[in-house]
Amino acid sequence: MGALTYGEGQATLTPLGSWAVWVKLEQICVAAQSPAGNIEQSAEDMLRGCAQLRPNAARAEYRAWLAARPVGSAVTELLDAARGEDALLRGLAFEALRVVGAPAEPEVRAVHDEPTLRPYALLWLAEHEGADPEDAHEVLTRAEATWLWVDTAAAVADHGEAPLLVRHLESAVQPTVPALLNEVRAVGHPRTVQVLVALAAAHPDPALAKAARRAAFQVHTGG
Repeated sequence: MGALTYGEGQATLTPLGSWAVWVKLEQICVAAQSPAGNIEQSAEDMLRGCAQLRPNAARAEYRAWLAARPVGSAVTELLDAARGEDALLRGLAFEALRVVGAPAEPEVRAVHDEPTLRPYALLWLAEHEGADPEDAHEVLTRAEATWLWVDTAAAVADHGEAPLLVRHLESAVQPTVPALLNEVRAVGHPRTVQVLVALAAAHPDPALAKAARRAAFQVHTGG
């Protein structure tokens, strides 16, 4: 069945055609509801614009941005933004991909072997397949979880405040800070030194701050 039928010199919308029109109208209406004005931005600029928004407001922006472009190109653009150096944008890109849902699954699955994206992709896939978000981290190896901890810490160091970086220690899989520092040194994240230096500057415990500085020096010198 097509979208139109023709008779007596005029075209009439079929039910399929009516549905397609309503879908398009809904997309236009959603796209128009973007108070932060990010619809015309690139994925990277849109994500930066959403960085200061509360989660619900950010999701509304993601929906508006997604409604204004083909889903395939939107997913590709979000993954390209996630490959950049800014860890905050990486996390936000995958939040936007959660809004996309099932249509993003093939491309997310295709990038799960890229080291920079792997932990995020594995978590996304686990949640997509029905895992509780609070339990999804169980799909990560200890090394992957540690890499993700460093990546998130880099985002906090770049965009957050010192107390937040200290509180981020509580999310590590390691039971103690010394154990975390040992494994962080070995995980090979490109931002490890900067994260450890920032942690040393932020931590109120002189002994732990000293341990973080020592670990940063060892990573820097290859020790």
